[in-house]
Amino acid sequence: MFPDLYEVSISELQEGLEAGYFTSVDLVKAYLDRIEEVNTQGPTLRAVIETNPSILKQAADLDSERRTSGARGPLHGIPILLKDNIATLHSEGMNTTAGSLALVGAVVPRDATVAAKLRRAGALLLGKSSLSEWSNFRSEHLAPGFSGRIGQASSPYVPQGNPSGSSSGSGIASAIGLAAAALGSDTDGSVVAPSSFCNVVGIRTSLGLTSRSGVVPISAHQDTIGPMCRSVKDLAILLGTIAGRDPLDPYSMEQPEMVPDYTTALKLDGLKGARLGVPRNLLQQGDLVILQAFDASLDTFRKLGATIVDPANLTGWDPKYIADIEYKVLHADFKPDLNKYLSELVEIPTGTKTLADLIAFNIAHAAQELPEPYWNDQTTFLTAENLTLDKTYYDALDALGKVRGIEWALDEYKLDALIMPTYMPGKDSLGSSAPAAIAGCPVLSVPLGFQPDSTALAEATPTRENGPRMPFGLAFMGAKYSETALIQYAYAFEQATHARLQQRAFPEAIPKTQLADIVGK
Repeated sequence: MFPDLYEVSISELQEGLEAGYFTSVDLVKAYLDRIEEVNTQGPTLRAVIETNPSILKQAADLDSERRTSGARGPLHGIPILLKDNIATLHSEGMNTTAGSLALVGAVVPRDATVAAKLRRAGALLLGKSSLSEWSNFRSEHLAPGFSGRIGQASSPYVPQGNPSGSSSGSGIASAIGLAAAALGSDTDGSVVAPSSFCNVVGIRTSLGLTSRSGVVPISAHQDTIGPMCRSVKDLAILLGTIAGRDPLDPYSMEQPEMVPDYTTALKLDGLKGARLGVPRNLLQQGDLVILQAFDASLDTFRKLGATIVDPANLTGWDPKYIADIEYKVLHADFKPDLNKYLSELVEIPTGTKTLADLIAFNIAHAAQELPEPYWNDQTTFLTAENLTLDKTYYDALDALGKVRGIEWALDEYKLDALIMPTYMPGKDSLGSSAPAAIAGCPVLSVPLGFQPDSTALAEATPTRENGPRMPFGLAFMGAKYSETALIQYAYAFEQATHARLQQRAFPEAIPKTQLADIVGK
């Protein structure tokens, strides 16, 4: 009667709500208790910065609506977490801070467009998930998952393990059932990397497919919003809800007028006839366990009817050169984009209205924002503050547009998609995210495997980079607006392998509260 909240799907929750086995109020209470168990107590995963103080009334209202007029759709009464850079109505009682104490109490003008779309679909905005502060754009030297508001987040699979980032909390929370699903944001890896490290499904969408209006920015040239879920089906449901044009984000107006029904791509034979390429030159450095698992997965793809083109190299791809020109663009975009966001806030109690103000705020509140020894850095802020949109910037922007990337490879090798490990730790490795990010293309990560039990447990400085049972993922990369095809391929692979459930989180990280503990009590 009651599904296991560790793994339950959105559809299963909806079935239980429709059957009357439990209510959205019951579901919210269960998730709140689960958050309480592991967030700042027990393993102190620090996945959730705050919960919605209005959530129980909102759940009761949606329960009443269900009884009187039926459900609005598949997300009616379903609790979802949002990364804490996605704006929600201040009157509701939640902050939108990008993890920084500088924006506590700031009043946003409206819901972010993606949040508003979730509300209209009947979803419950349960709370704000933690993140690498300012989406990992305060400093490149901070451990992923740290923010001044809640401290250092960590993996539910390796005690004190690296959860990756910057959408750290969304990955952690989805992995162990602190909500039905979550949203993250991705500029270059911030959805797909924590999806890989936290053993969930996540997508960096095509640039502009999901509106960035109301989302604390890094760069309009690369910022995207995407779901992070326990299954490809849940991702398809969420993506169909938040995608679409928005006049408040000009980039979104370039997409096709109609949003696809991504659930039509959920086909068990979805890999039959697909032609997939392996950019082998991106895999020259990195973890041998991950590479061996990926190579073994190629046989699975072949058995499912796909043709594998290996190698399908990105000719001329130079990680150091790409990183250099990409960072020039992102660092220069950051100050004007962020200052514009701050200027549109209705009120900022701390008075931090510019990037320069934020730098000064951090120095003045160093005990919380710049604590020794691991988190006392804001070099990215300082670099961005001193840049302008000069010739160097425009030359770098032009150079990015000329990189032989994903779409060149798809055309050169006559491919439907590229596949590779989502993230390959190692020297000069950018993972799957960089080729997609600089081209505005989508990349979808699904669980692939886990480090063996014999893996040495790395030192915590402050998090562990590796350890027994650390998850890793597999990425599908495609042309712009090819999300339907990527979902089709990912679903077929997921259903054939069920890799996510080969391991569970470490025992202390798995909340014990279930619906049976709530219903009727």
